Amino acid sequence: MSRKHPIISVIGSSGAGTSTVKHTFEQIFRREGIKAVSIEGDAFHRFNRADMRAELERRTAAGDHSFSHFSFDANELEKLEEVFRSYAGTGTGETRNYVHDDTEAERWGVPQGEFTPWRALDPGSDLLFYEGLHGAVVNDRVNLAALADLKIGVVPVINLEWIQKIHRDRSHRGYSTEAVTDVILRRMHAYVHCITPQFTETDINFQRVPVVDTSNPFIARWIPTADESLVVIRFRNPRGIDFPYLTSMIQGAWMSRANSIVIPGGKLDLAMQLILTPLILRLVDISRKA
Repeated sequence: MSRKHPIISVIGSSGAGTSTVKHTFEQIFRREGIKAVSIEGDAFHRFNRADMRAELERRTAAGDHSFSHFSFDANELEKLEEVFRSYAGTGTGETRNYVHDDTEAERWGVPQGEFTPWRALDPGSDLLFYEGLHGAVVNDRVNLAALADLKIGVVPVINLEWIQKIHRDRSHRGYSTEAVTDVILRRMHAYVHCITPQFTETDINFQRVPVVDTSNPFIARWIPTADESLVVIRFRNPRGIDFPYLTSMIQGAWMSRANSIVIPGGKLDLAMQLILTPLILRLVDISRKA
């Protein structure tokens, strides 16, 4: 953790909804005049698309059916820790981008499935914002959780997460339901052992829970809407959280435990604005005085 150069880490798997959370953070940064530099978890994959396909084939032939992008050894976690440590100490570091589609290929001038070159982060920033799979990993190689000042978990119930992933990958990436299902099954071991342990390290978790039937996510014809959902918000340390204020400001909110509130799904952006804005301003205020 760094008083001078704070790091915010948003953790969630593919289909979890981290892009929505990222958008809310960007709104807060823009409104409050905060200069943030961003890095994406995909930038720290170990393999480009062709090499990952070859590695999957090699592992499968060797009897390993659990290797995926969720796996620790499919990612440059030491490099990510190096960037976190560099930013925390000096406000500098480097990143790159993984190019997913034609739009990104045109933007970056790099073919689909490849990485852009490493480049330095913009100087003079107030904080570093990470969004991806591994921003709070603690294992025998790295301790990313110790370097991040505010850690946010985005964790919809798993059937909803699968529905969101299936719909996104079919509509935006052209995959069949069967292909996405195969990916989900392959990732399950790493999801259990690499992804979910991070949510015990996070400061706040946002868990969306549908209130409609999602019992068979593989045939769901649409994603449950915000109005068809509740969101459970869990605080690791509830001290200093003004729960009466939050429940009075968010219509329909209530406390389910001493460290948790439940809100209507349509109130998620409002809840995030109310909860995250003072936390971010506190980090930035401390850093500017350090």
